[in-house]
Amino acid sequence: MRRLPLASAAACVLLAASASTAYAWTTVTNANRDIWNVNDAADPGMDTGSIHNTGTNSLQGYGGLRVQVPGSPRMNGVLLRGFDLTADSATQYTSKKAVKLGGVAIKRSIAFNTEEAYARFLDTFTNTTGAPITIETAFGGQLGYNTGTNQSAIAATSNGDTALTAADKWAVHYSPSAGAGSATVNGTSATVPGTFDRTGNFLRGPFEFPLETTGDHANHVGYVNTLTIAPGATEALVRYVVTGLSETRAPTGGGSTPAAGSQVAAVTAKATALAAAPPLGDLAPAEACALVNVDISAINCGSAPAYALGPVAGDKAIGATTKSPYNVVGKTITQLIADLQAGKTTSEQITQAYLDRIAAYDRGPFGLNSMITLAPDALAQAKAADAARKAGDTRPLLGIPIVAKDLMSTKDMPTTGASRVFEGFQSTTDAWQVIKIREAGAIVMGKANLAEYANDGHFSPSAYGQVWNAYNPSKSPIGSSGGTATAVASSFAAAGFGTQTGDSLWGPSSGASLVSLRGTDGMQSSDGTMPLTYIQDYVGWIAQSTADLALLLNATARSDAPNDPLDDVANGKRPADWTAGLDTNALQGKVIGVPDGTAWEDPFGTEGTEAALRDAFKYFVQAGATITTMPAAPNGPSNPPGDRGYEGWRQWLLAHPNAPYTDAAQILRSPLRLPQFRNTTPYTGTGAMTVEQTKAWEAQRAEYRARLATWMDESGVDAVVLPGLLSDIHLNDSIQPSFGRRDPQSSAAGVPTVIFPAGVNDHGQPINLQLQGKAFQDLELLSFAHAFEAKANGRLAPPVDVTPVLPFATTTPGTVGGTVPATLSLTLAGTPTFGAFTPGVEQEYTAGATASVISTAGEAKLSVSEPGHLANGAFTLPEPLRVEFSKASWTAPVTNDRVDIAFKQLIKRTDPLRTGTYSKTLTFTLSTTTP
Repeated sequence: MRRLPLASAAACVLLAASASTAYAWTTVTNANRDIWNVNDAADPGMDTGSIHNTGTNSLQGYGGLRVQVPGSPRMNGVLLRGFDLTADSATQYTSKKAVKLGGVAIKRSIAFNTEEAYARFLDTFTNTTGAPITIETAFGGQLGYNTGTNQSAIAATSNGDTALTAADKWAVHYSPSAGAGSATVNGTSATVPGTFDRTGNFLRGPFEFPLETTGDHANHVGYVNTLTIAPGATEALVRYVVTGLSETRAPTGGGSTPAAGSQVAAVTAKATALAAAPPLGDLAPAEACALVNVDISAINCGSAPAYALGPVAGDKAIGATTKSPYNVVGKTITQLIADLQAGKTTSEQITQAYLDRIAAYDRGPFGLNSMITLAPDALAQAKAADAARKAGDTRPLLGIPIVAKDLMSTKDMPTTGASRVFEGFQSTTDAWQVIKIREAGAIVMGKANLAEYANDGHFSPSAYGQVWNAYNPSKSPIGSSGGTATAVASSFAAAGFGTQTGDSLWGPSSGASLVSLRGTDGMQSSDGTMPLTYIQDYVGWIAQSTADLALLLNATARSDAPNDPLDDVANGKRPADWTAGLDTNALQGKVIGVPDGTAWEDPFGTEGTEAALRDAFKYFVQAGATITTMPAAPNGPSNPPGDRGYEGWRQWLLAHPNAPYTDAAQILRSPLRLPQFRNTTPYTGTGAMTVEQTKAWEAQRAEYRARLATWMDESGVDAVVLPGLLSDIHLNDSIQPSFGRRDPQSSAAGVPTVIFPAGVNDHGQPINLQLQGKAFQDLELLSFAHAFEAKANGRLAPPVDVTPVLPFATTTPGTVGGTVPATLSLTLAGTPTFGAFTPGVEQEYTAGATASVISTAGEAKLSVSEPGHLANGAFTLPEPLRVEFSKASWTAPVTNDRVDIAFKQLIKRTDPLRTGTYSKTLTFTLSTTTP
C-alpha cells in the first residue's frame, strides 16, 4: 500500500459507547392532529427518510427507498439509510450528505404540508462514474399487516378501479372494517408516484418480485422506476404521500369520529389535485430541472445551475482489509479451539479478524449496528491468552472472543442498556455469568446492541443505532437480543450472551440461523443483568452449533450463583457436563409432539414458512423419532399481584450502589428514554414487591410447569416441537408486529426450550424449530437438537454480499513513505498532475501514473480508497475525482506486472473554481484472501 498526493487514508475508529445528542424519530404534527414519525438522522442507526408510522397507522414504515445499481459490490437493493436527514425547519427535512451505492450517490428531502396532511419526497441520483449507468429505484413500504382489520386494501386508483398499474397517477389505501367500502379502521393514505414503470413487492424485493394482490405481502407496495443517467449527471424523482384519519375512532386530542367514507374521499381529492399540479415552486432550480417523473416543461431550465452533490458517505466496507491471515467467517467455537490447538492460528489473529470485520461492516450508512462498545484491551487479552496457552494453560475457552448483551454488567466496559439513561455508567463488578465465562478463559471483547432495556420483542431500537438483520439487511433482526444474533451470525464474535423475557433468545436466533437455550428457571443466573420483568428474565447463550452451546453452558451453567436467590430453583439440578448431551442417537425411539390449536398458525395468514418447518420434521424421523399430534397446551394459572418491572430495577439498584439513580421510577420514567418507550408521567404503580408477592410469582410459575409436565405425560411425548418465525420478517423501519409470532410456554412458565436451525422457508429466509420440554429436561433437549442438527445441517451462512470475507493485507513499513504488504509488493511511479483548470469551459482533465505489481499469492486485487473530491483548503470541486486501472486483479503470481492508472477530473461550464492548488491523497492497496 502506498500513498500518492491525490487521495488520503483515514484511520477507522469504532463508535464506542457514545450516543447522538438526538435519538430516535422526529415527530411532525398535522392540523388534523394526526402525526408523522420520521425516521431521520435523530436515529443514527435508521435514518431511512421513511415514515415509521402515523398516529392512525395509515403508514407503517412507508416512504422508504431501495436502489439497484449494476456492479454494486455490496448491499445492492437494500433499504437505503444514512442520509443524515435533518430538520431544517418544522416541516422541511434534507440530506446533509449523499449515500453512495456503487457508482451512484443518492440524496433525499421531505417537505410536509401540515395543513393539508401530505408530504413530498424528493430523491436525487447522481452518476459519479465516467460512463452512462442504468439503475432501478423503488419507493414505498408497509401500509398494513394481515391480521384482522389491519390488512390494507386499495380503495381507489386514478383509473377508477382497485387494480394498481403503471397507468395510474395515484392510489388510495385503507383498512376496511367490514368489507369493501366500509369505514377504514386505520387511517387512509394515497401515493402520487408520478410516472413509474411497474409495481413491486417492497418487502421481498421490488425489483425481482411483483406486488401481490392478496395476503400479507399485498401490504408492501413498491413503485419502481428505471433511470439511465449520463456520466456526472443527476436525475430526480418526486412522490407525494397524503394521509387521512380513521373512520372508526375519534382523532387523538378530541373531536368526533369521521363519517364512513369521508377520509377516503378527502384523501382521493387531494391526491387528484397533486397529480394534476404537483407543487414544485419551492425546489431549487437544479433539483426541479433534474426531475424525470413529472412534467417540468413550465420550468425554465436553460439557466439552471448544475446540481451540487455535496458530501458523500460511502460504504465503509469497500476497500476494507484485515490484518489477520486467519479466516473466522462461519467458524464455530469447536473449530476455533481445534485450530488453536493445532497451531493453525492464535487468539490474537482470531480477535484481530473479528475487530476488522466489525470496523468494516458494523458502522457507516450500511452498518449493521450490532455492537455498542469494544473492550479497549481486547487484543491485549488475546495476546495474554496466547502466552498462557504456550505456558500450558488448558482452560476450555481460553482466548475465544465472545460478546455480552449490553444489559450485563462489566467492570471494564460501560453498561448502557442501549439507553441514554445510562450513558457513561460503568459497573464496578461483572455479572455472574460474565465472571464464569472469563474464568473459563474467554475474552469478553465487547457489548452487543439491543432494544432499550430489552423492551421490544420485534425490533432492536437503541439510542446507539437500531440493529439490522444479518441475512437481509433491510429487515429486523427480531427481538431485543438482535445485536448479539447479528454479531454472531456476521462472524463478529464466536458467540454471545442474550436475554429472553418473551422471545428474545428464540426470535433473534430464528432470524439468524443460530442455536440457543431458554433453560428451566434458574438454570443460568441473571445476577448483574439489567431487568425487564423480575423472575421471568433469562440470560442465555446465542451460539453457532449445539456443540458450541454445550461448551458455553459448561462454563456458565454448572454452579450456583450465591447472590442470586432466583436461581435457587435449579440448585442441585444443573448438569455436571453439558457435552454429555452431544449424542447423535438421542432421538432414537423418542416421540415428538405437534400441538393442535393455533401454535402452528401464522397470524399473518402465510403458509410457506409453516410448510418448510413441517417438512423439516423428516429429520426427526431420520434420527429415529416418531412425530405425533397432541392437544393444545394448557393455560397457566392467573397472575398474582406485583410490579415486576419496578421490583427488577429496585433489586438491580441495590446490587449497583454506584448507579446514577436511587429509585426505579427515575429509570422507568426518564425523559432520556427512546420516544416509543418514554413515559414521563409520575409513577403510580404498586412499587416494591413484598416477599410474599415474589414467592407467589415463583409458585405460579412452578404450578404452570407442573401443568405442562402433565400435558406432555398424558400426550405420551418426550418433547414438544414448536416453530420459530412463522412468516417472512418485515422491514426494519416499520411497526410491530414484525413477524408471524406464536410464543412457546417457556418464558411464561420457565420450562426449557432449545432453539436450532431448520433450513430456509419458501423465500430463502432462515427458519428455526424449537423443542420444549419439562422442567430440568434441558440436557436431554440439547441432545435432541444435536441429533437433529447432525441430520439436517440446517444452518444457513449469511449472504456473501452482506458481510463477505475481508482480504488479508498485512503491512510493514516501506522506504517510499508508505507501506509494503508482507507477501505482496506494489510500487507506484510518477506524481500525477492535471495542470491548470480553465474556468467556464467544460472539459475532462486526465493525469496518469503507473504501478508495478509483484505477487506471490494465488490471487490479488488492487483497489483505491474513495477518491472523493479534489480540495483547495476548505473549497472542494463539485465533481468527484475518478480513478481507473488498466488491470485490477490477478489469479496467479506475477512479477513486475505493469498497471496504468488514469486520474480523471471533470470541470463543468458552471462549476465554481477558486484560485490555488487542488490536491487529494489516495491510498492504493494490493490485497489477497489467499496469502
